[in-house]
Amino acid sequence: MPRRHRLILAVILWCLAAVAVVLPLVWLINNRDWGIGLMLLAPLVVYGLMRLARGLEAWARASAPPEPPGRS
Repeated sequence: MPRRHRLILAVILWCLAAVAVVLPLVWLINNRDWGIGLMLLAPLVVYGLMRLARGLEAWARASAPPEPPGRS
């Protein structure tokens, strides 16, 4: 897969993951009495999304492993 396609796929995957995690968290914080307690969880969620972004970037920028010699 070309590097550009991997980068686009990584961005799309990160956006989907961010929406899937942040949207319910924000909804719960806003609509539940105990939701304010989830504010303590928000920094951990952001940190997790940052780690996911770094991992996806590393995956997208990694080059394909070279083929072993003697294989055609």
